[in-house]
Amino acid sequence: MLSDKLKSFGVADAADINNCWPTEERLKKGPVVVVECFQEIPCNPCETSCPRQAIVVGANINDLPQVDHNKCNGCTVCVSRCPGLAIFVVDATYSPTESAITMPYEFLPLPQKGETVEALDREGNARGAATVIRVVNTKAQGKTPLVTLAVPKGREKDVRFFRRR
Repeated sequence: MLSDKLKSFGVADAADINNCWPTEERLKKGPVVVVECFQEIPCNPCETSCPRQAIVVGANINDLPQVDHNKCNGCTVCVSRCPGLAIFVVDATYSPTESAITMPYEFLPLPQKGETVEALDREGNARGAATVIRVVNTKAQGKTPLVTLAVPKGREKDVRFFRRR
């Protein structure tokens, strides 16, 4: 069921996010996918691209993806395959003070490794500085580059995009 905020403004609220968020126990094991797909539309590239079958849409491609976070190793294949840009990989084990978030990025020019950017939440609000730690843009991903940001611990659920300075 869609929250009122998602229905009215197209932005997920805390309850929506908690429904797709991995357990704290799973987050402690390393990178893991977060699928923020909340609307029933005919789509299943996440399922067909996942080499570990961690994401299942099922026979009805209008169903929402279901994730078995324990099967996921955070490979990021699904992130670049999602046409809705609704999939992220979170690595809460990146460092003692930072988490890493891998996200799709469809703008040019691409940021550079080491660049400091402004982290943004789902509504475009600034959430502090972040550092680009990886940019991957290979043919294997199709046409969607992936950018990984290091963000302060505690921002894993908030940060979903960035603005270059």
